[in-house]
Amino acid sequence: MGKRGLRIKLLTSYKHVLLYRKGLKKKENELLAKQAELDRREEQVKRKEEALARAGVHLEVRNWPPFAPIIHNDIANDIPIYLRKLMYMAFASLLGLVLCLFWNVVSATAASISRNDVRICFLSIIYFILGVPGAYFLWYRPLYRAFRTESAFKYGWFFLFYLVHIGFCIVAAIAPPIIIKGKSLTGILAAIDLLNKKTFLIGIFYLVGFGLYCLEIVLSLSVMQQVYTYFRGSGKAAENRNATRTREAAIRI
Repeated sequence: MGKRGLRIKLLTSYKHVLLYRKGLKKKENELLAKQAELDRREEQVKRKEEALARAGVHLEVRNWPPFAPIIHNDIANDIPIYLRKLMYMAFASLLGLVLCLFWNVVSATAASISRNDVRICFLSIIYFILGVPGAYFLWYRPLYRAFRTESAFKYGWFFLFYLVHIGFCIVAAIAPPIIIKGKSLTGILAAIDLLNKKTFLIGIFYLVGFGLYCLEIVLSLSVMQQVYTYFRGSGKAAENRNATRTREAAIRI
């Protein structure tokens, strides 16, 4: 009985081992099948992306800012090399506007507290909330896509709203005493008025804001001039564009 019982235990253990191995084999086959399915889907997605790229449709994955991506901005990979410097300048113009409007909020908040007038701060916040996304969607992204697709419509859209952007910066730098005596914008007239009223520190804040708007105007005018020159097809920009198109046509052939 002892030997027979031992044989039964051995047979039972052997069966368990076989079942375990079969289970492992089955799981391995399932994993291999899933991996093959993932590879197949990845290949399909890749082919679709390539087809869309050939058709002129570009997928835009949010990647900026890196710590909390909310927009797509990949100048190094999306924009032709001869336009990258200009695109970086336009991006600097966008960031410059963000800085101007942010400093505008800081200065207007200080003025609002000093003058006990909450409207000054409220208007500056409205400028920031509307101005930053408005700039991105109305002129930065159209220019970004225009450089990728050479769309005349997108260039026209950019020129229209970039002129509005420059006009706003000029008005902000002056800060005419129209709404709340111009205190909602950190312009030169508002700064002079604050300095004359012995609110010296706030006046300095407004002078800094005036300087920021002036720098933004200079940069924006430079961007506008260079984009217009490129769009008109004059100078070296047109040569680079034609050379690139020739190379791309040769590659397709």
